[in-house]
Amino acid sequence: MRKLFYIIFCSLFLNTIAQEQDPKAKAILDDLSKITKAYKTITADYAYTIYNKEKKQTDKLTGKVQVKGAKFKLVIPGNIIVCDSKTIWNHNKDAAEVTIKNFDASNEDQLNPSKIFTLYETGYKYKFDKEEKVGAVTCNVIDLYPSIKPEKKKFHTIKLYIDKVKKQVVQLKMLMKDGGTQVYEIKSFKPNAEVPDATFTFDTKPFKADQIIDERGD
Repeated sequence: MRKLFYIIFCSLFLNTIAQEQDPKAKAILDDLSKITKAYKTITADYAYTIYNKEKKQTDKLTGKVQVKGAKFKLVIPGNIIVCDSKTIWNHNKDAAEVTIKNFDASNEDQLNPSKIFTLYETGYKYKFDKEEKVGAVTCNVIDLYPSIKPEKKKFHTIKLYIDKVKKQVVQLKMLMKDGGTQVYEIKSFKPNAEVPDATFTFDTKPFKADQIIDERGD
């Protein structure tokens, strides 16, 4: 599950060539980036659904993410992942364990939901597709194509649905190479809500020593 979120949220953050991009798509994404980066905090609830190549639903879960600068908290079924920008704690509820690691924002092997709403900025080519309604919301749909080692990705296209008026991400669809589809729907989006810094630290006091796996080293 953690690998899946890594692929979604931070697998592609390398530079791409600006002149290869669709100007209309770039203008829409530039507006989205400018607005998103101006938020002091982001709190969002989302639903994640997997469909197989026959378009039948095979799994669905819900989650919540809170972001404040480089700090984040991610709640998914069975796990709470908290990062204060230097340390990352992963509480596996089923195993009743907490794993602690040093956090490096430049390390692509570490989960980093703080980039969830700006993942399109680098590592992709992009193209404007169309306008489409998601519920009652009119969205600009942008197609993203991995530009760095695409043969190693499990998906070939990401369709990003952006509220045309509010300029916020509403939905993300990953079109998988096996014919399946993975859909992230933003159910609620609250920018600039008051989020205390204490939200991004994890208290290990209730856990016994053998329940804590500290991989930070000396």
